[in-house]
Amino acid sequence: MVDSGNPPLATDDRGNTLLSFTRGDEDAPPGDAPLPAALVALWRDGRVLMVFDRHRRSWELPGGCTEQGESPRQAAVRELSEESGQAPDEPLRFIGYAKFVLAPDQRVEYLAVFTGRCAVARDFRANEETTAIAWWDLLEGLPGDVQPLDARLAALTRELGGSGR
Repeated sequence: MVDSGNPPLATDDRGNTLLSFTRGDEDAPPGDAPLPAALVALWRDGRVLMVFDRHRRSWELPGGCTEQGESPRQAAVRELSEESGQAPDEPLRFIGYAKFVLAPDQRVEYLAVFTGRCAVARDFRANEETTAIAWWDLLEGLPGDVQPLDARLAALTRELGGSGR
């Protein structure tokens, strides 16, 4: 675990901060803040899937809020499909919990982080949320802004064995 007493792992230009990342039990989320969403780091040939968010105009990991009665895992699978049209080769693997402080109201939330592998990319169609997808190696530039919080989480999943190398 990265302690919230340490410097933040990443901060974006809107004032959102990735405070810490905790490995843990998928069935025992932290209880000190809400867990309203999930993110997915889907890896293919050492590259992670990024989606270009139409509204925020930045490259991000696929993911989003859980719907009524939905688990974070179910949200991760649904959001991955909705935003990118991609699917993992095997069930997603739970990696841990990312703790954020979100601007402008400085609310604290957790996101469940999942990872998986994809041998063959599926066709992509732009939709109301996502205009493009890219398989990113974490080093090369992408056209436009890359969300630094998501880039840091992608790097963490690679460090924890999610890249399929």
